[in-house]
Amino acid sequence: MLVAIISDIHNNEVNLKKVLDYCHTQKIKNIVCCGDLASQETLDFLNDNFSGEIFYTFGNMDNEHLRNFKFVEKYKNTKLFRNFGETEINGKKIAFIHYPEEAKELCGTGKYDFVFYGHTHKPWEEVIALHSSAKASGRQCKILNPGNVAGEIYPPTFAVWNTENDQFELIRIHNLE
Repeated sequence: MLVAIISDIHNNEVNLKKVLDYCHTQKIKNIVCCGDLASQETLDFLNDNFSGEIFYTFGNMDNEHLRNFKFVEKYKNTKLFRNFGETEINGKKIAFIHYPEEAKELCGTGKYDFVFYGHTHKPWEEVIALHSSAKASGRQCKILNPGNVAGEIYPPTFAVWNTENDQFELIRIHNLE
């Protein structure tokens, strides 16, 4: 199974559409979004153009109206998380958050196989050292930033996780044209 990991869209629906078209052609049924869609209109666009399951946590640039949970029932295929999200996909425990320092803390708990984050706009991947109690279990945690869909500061990118072999691929959005 393939899972798309996106972050920092900042209302760039042109690039988001390219990501969603890629998801359609690759038969990707799950998206993890690490924040900064920026507006409810972009969340609407995401839901209108993707029929799979969406896991979304808020970022620092998401406006207050978007953070209002009164409209949650409108998004049947989206699970919204206020501070950070967690779920299990294909037997792997994952967490996702917007901020890198908090992502490292989540990794360090030893509860997760993978933690995804955004905010810096820079693609990044590393294995985080676990706290001593978690080390005893022999578990490792990989932390990953998919970059940013908006194309701000760094070129626009997102990541695709193959859950069968736990390999990640960084996709450059401009190469999708």
